[in-house]
Amino acid sequence: MSDYRVTIGLEIHAELKTRTKMFCACLNNPDEAAANKNICPVCMAHPGTLPVVNKEAVHKVLLVGSALGGTLADFTEFDRKNYFYPDIPKGYQISQYKHPLIKGGMLHGVALTRIHLEEDTARSQHVGIKSLVDFNRAGVPLMELVTEPVIHSASDAGAFARELQLLLRYVGAGEANMEKGEMRVEANISIARSDLADSSKVGPLGTKVEVKNINSFRAVERAIVFELERQEAVLEKGEKVVQETRGWDEEKQITFSQRKKESSHDYRYFPDPDLPKLMLSEIPEFSLQSLKKELPELPWEKRARYTDSGIIPEHAEMFIQNETFGALFEQTVALLPLEQKLIANYIGSDIAGLVSKNGEEGLKNITATGFASSIAAVSEGKISSRGVKDAIAEVFMRGGDLAEIHKKYLQQGDEGVLLTIAKKVVEANPQSAEDYKAGKEVALQFLVGQGMRESKGSANPQALRDAIQKVLR
Repeated sequence: MSDYRVTIGLEIHAELKTRTKMFCACLNNPDEAAANKNICPVCMAHPGTLPVVNKEAVHKVLLVGSALGGTLADFTEFDRKNYFYPDIPKGYQISQYKHPLIKGGMLHGVALTRIHLEEDTARSQHVGIKSLVDFNRAGVPLMELVTEPVIHSASDAGAFARELQLLLRYVGAGEANMEKGEMRVEANISIARSDLADSSKVGPLGTKVEVKNINSFRAVERAIVFELERQEAVLEKGEKVVQETRGWDEEKQITFSQRKKESSHDYRYFPDPDLPKLMLSEIPEFSLQSLKKELPELPWEKRARYTDSGIIPEHAEMFIQNETFGALFEQTVALLPLEQKLIANYIGSDIAGLVSKNGEEGLKNITATGFASSIAAVSEGKISSRGVKDAIAEVFMRGGDLAEIHKKYLQQGDEGVLLTIAKKVVEANPQSAEDYKAGKEVALQFLVGQGMRESKGSANPQALRDAIQKVLR
């Protein structure tokens, strides 16, 4: 792609975690298995019914916008987006056009255009020659975030989507589980020839192609890569890229044409006459000051705090992404604030390794109190690193109090006991003893290793070394 400039903009839809749907009192339950259970005359668009705005959904979008530094609307309204599809019972979708809740903002270095609120569609299921529609999802609050066309690689697009998922979870706006369809990514992709003589010049954008139906982060990146290669091949043949909407076929790993791309005028937007205009400045809890007070520590703020304290990026990201690991780290650090790096290392390597091999069930056995006790012991030299690892593994697999279990792994520092071990090791390895006396330092290391084995890892290494040297004098 060196001869082409890549331009990508993303449109990301995320279902909001509210008690009820966007414009009616039906439950918003993404895990409901029974089809068409959470429906009513309002979300099924029966004649004479009137929608009512879900205040909780508006609040969650404003919370996201305030976290991203966007401009919160004063005046806002809902519009009708007119188009027909079997999964839209009204024949139109209630959305926002000219007056979104949020304008601007920034996430992961990517400028945002807008964030608005709308209702989700129903879910279509195609079985053989039949198509079934489950309306449980119809009317669920749906946040749509639109970026500026300022992304220039598939990996950057994937990173942006992952960061947005994190943010939604941190502020409690939604789970954004892509496998469940709670977050869906659409990528607007174009390529144009670069000015090779002067890379600082940015030529016009190429023809935009929108790729829909992307339901995993890996698929986002693969779909973009495929589409970039497809468009390049079209241009290399002297043909023109067609502006259209394409889908992503996960099985074939290709994009495919769906329809010609619509423009905004095709949807015949107009303000919904059944919903009131909203002056958000008249609602105290929707003020920026009030929303800011609600925000938790955000993912990028936590990332900076971790790395500033010396935690390696891999461990920092693990604690940010995994709520259980993050909670164990924070709770243990609260008990031992000076041992952050040591705590992070044991969680990031040993405990994470146990989870990877055995699943998360054993994590419930590792309490912050017991873990902190063991970390303090290894920091004070009372227990070896090997001893802590073994104690953690034992508690993880079998349960028990780590603060008590690790005591049987405490290092032996009694001089009399260590001298007995040292004499035994020296007598069993006379050649190594002679080699050390002849000036070979490596021989001493071998004898210490044998002593550690003899003590089953319980000996304090430095004290054992001193005892062996005393015996060899």
